[in-house]
Amino acid sequence: MQSHYSPANLPSRLAQERAEHAAQIQRLLSCSATHAQKIFQNHAERTLGLWRSGLATQQGLVQSLQDGKLLADSAQYLIDAAQRSALTVDVLRERANNDKLHEEAGTPPVLDYDYELVLDARHFARPANYQLLKILHPEGGEISDRKRPFMIIDPRAGHGAGIGGFKPDSQVGVALRGGHPVYFVVFRQHPEPGQTLADVMRAEAEFLREISRRHPDAPNPIVVGNCQGGWATLVLAAANPDITGPLVINGSPVSTWSGQVGANPMRYNGGLMGGIAPALLSMDLANGEFDGAHLVSNFEQLNPSRNFFGKYYDLYANVDKGRESFLEFERWWGGFHFLNESEMRWIVEQIFIGNKLSRGEAELEPGRHLDLKFIRSPIVVFASKGDNITPPQQALNWIVDTYSDENEIRIRGQRIVYMVHEKVGHLGIFVSSSIARKEHTEVTSTLQTLEALAPGLYEMKIDHSEGEGADERFVVSFHDRKMSDILEVVPNDRELERGFGAVARLSRLGADLYEMTARPLVQSMVTEQSAELLRDMNSSRVSRRIFSDQNPVMAAVGVLAGQAREQRQPVAAGNPWLVWQETLADGISQGMDLYRDLRDSAYEMSFLSIYGAPWMNWFGQSLAQQRTHKKPEELRWLPTVQATLEAIDEGGYEAAVVRMLVLLADSRGSVRRDRLERSAQVLTTEPPFAQLSAQRRAALIHEQSVIVEFEPEQALRSLVRLLPLPEQRHQAFESVRFVVGDRSDMEPHSLHMFEAMEQLLGQVQTPALASLSPQDEPAPQLASDEADAASAAEVSAADSQPGAKPARKTAARNKPQE
Repeated sequence: MQSHYSPANLPSRLAQERAEHAAQIQRLLSCSATHAQKIFQNHAERTLGLWRSGLATQQGLVQSLQDGKLLADSAQYLIDAAQRSALTVDVLRERANNDKLHEEAGTPPVLDYDYELVLDARHFARPANYQLLKILHPEGGEISDRKRPFMIIDPRAGHGAGIGGFKPDSQVGVALRGGHPVYFVVFRQHPEPGQTLADVMRAEAEFLREISRRHPDAPNPIVVGNCQGGWATLVLAAANPDITGPLVINGSPVSTWSGQVGANPMRYNGGLMGGIAPALLSMDLANGEFDGAHLVSNFEQLNPSRNFFGKYYDLYANVDKGRESFLEFERWWGGFHFLNESEMRWIVEQIFIGNKLSRGEAELEPGRHLDLKFIRSPIVVFASKGDNITPPQQALNWIVDTYSDENEIRIRGQRIVYMVHEKVGHLGIFVSSSIARKEHTEVTSTLQTLEALAPGLYEMKIDHSEGEGADERFVVSFHDRKMSDILEVVPNDRELERGFGAVARLSRLGADLYEMTARPLVQSMVTEQSAELLRDMNSSRVSRRIFSDQNPVMAAVGVLAGQAREQRQPVAAGNPWLVWQETLADGISQGMDLYRDLRDSAYEMSFLSIYGAPWMNWFGQSLAQQRTHKKPEELRWLPTVQATLEAIDEGGYEAAVVRMLVLLADSRGSVRRDRLERSAQVLTTEPPFAQLSAQRRAALIHEQSVIVEFEPEQALRSLVRLLPLPEQRHQAFESVRFVVGDRSDMEPHSLHMFEAMEQLLGQVQTPALASLSPQDEPAPQLASDEADAASAAEVSAADSQPGAKPARKTAARNKPQE
């Protein structure tokens, strides 16, 4: 066997390296051109706008001078500016004092709701710093114990908990208004000694079990995970597939290597900052804990003009009305939390640098493998193109990496629904009132319907119908999608991800080197006092605390602010100096944005130059490989699929109705919510389905989906054997007719299938339809309308057990899209 580097292979190897070098150069040229075009387009237009604004300001000042009002305008503006300055500094003083009180209180959650403590994981056999809270309805409104409870998991990424419910228009508010019991997972500022993420997962699993015990008549709880709480939710569901209901994953970075050239610079941090070794050094200097203020600083650096200038200018410009909202958000933003080494190391090595969760290689603890294929609950993924922390590629590409294609999702009985917003930012996904009123409200109201979807991959779309404000109405639909659709949501350069394999490998080597050399010395020099001093000197803390009452200079600020409020003289909106102020602020913001864009360009070019080199691709190729998938045609020979196909003539009335619904569902490409609701009604409230357990119903749906996926023609013809009696055939057909509705609304392929079943079961006196065959009959796909029926068959699949049989077909089909 010849070596890869043997003389015989040398010419081909050199040719390959030349090609890789050429590809690297091409990528660098493309990247630089993308950044140059982006910078020119963004700043040329803004510069022109600033020039026009400056000209208008100058004209306004000249006009004021000509009118003899310049002196009066200047005096009014100076008084107003001085008063606003005093009030702004006073708000910063109040923020600093709030931070001190918040920290002394143990940084409690910033929830805008009263709550009661249900469980404290510090008292578990494996302690963790997590707690389960029950949210109390603020108006004492009606909460139904029979409705699905919600459990919301906030991100533990430097900040404290509560962002999912820190105002009425929030995830908590939406769920409460729907009459659902709501529970919130929070965490204390410091982890428990020896705490691991496996302990956190066990605590969250126990929280879910306690919620189920409190609501025995309700289905399994809905779990909502925000940002890093999203991948924690996936870990929880993969390790405990039997206890979760639907999962809602908001802005969660799961496939952390993914992104777009010319954007998403945050993903390069691991490669350009030395991997995990700097984090280990930081924890050693902090006496064993990782300070969340470092993570918050990273977030702020992504948009310096907003975080270091814009939000303060907005406060200054509108200090009379903006005080409360500023303090409300800053109370959460400044509540820095900590992780220990075990937790931080797992997050970095398994998620952000190793990308192991997406690639199917993650281990929660030694010997406990995590595979997202184990999840049986429906998953809703919410991403946004405007999110610069978790771009859509990072939120969605794990689906592509986990499953061989969309058919495997169906075969395994899974339903994955994704929704992509066009412009909302990362925090807006969790805190925006408009997002709460639209996206979160519609997701909450359709979660029961989601379980009526047939297994598969869908895109959820929310279209405006009518009304405005509180009376605004939306139309929700689910569209069958392929893996290629995910990759086309935004541009993906997946070839670039090979370089991240080298980052992961170098990070591991760097950690080993640090642990063998400098670490013992560093740890021997650190004391708790030195660690406390280092934490206090962090710039994120100093920049806030400097305004507190502990600073003697601030003693007079409260008095000045009180006088300013009593003598407040707001300047008129048309004052030319106010226009000048706005122009100056825009210029500062643009300058900081230009710095950010140039920095990001240099950041990305540096990464591509280093890690895009051929030898780096070779160095990291063993870690960059994606998981091995079964070929689509091989999935038919899975033992569970074979066992299901052998029972094609078994199951009776229940199997026949579900199969008919699935057959109809396979004929179209989108689903309307109203039809799915009728599907759910049939499969959960009408006999004999009402007597079935959720697990049995899910297993039945799964089995029939597999049969229709692999043997659609035989599945249709065997209906007569499942329904031997005329009264059974009539009853089954009427149930399906109810779900389908008026046949005039049917899509032609679905109508053809419906009439075929009608003839086969002897429910009409029409001439026999042409014999169905794979060539004549449209390939089953997810339905819309009547297909909802079929999808109805899925009504309880979210509660399916890990042992439930698989769901639909492997062979890829060319199905019509709407």
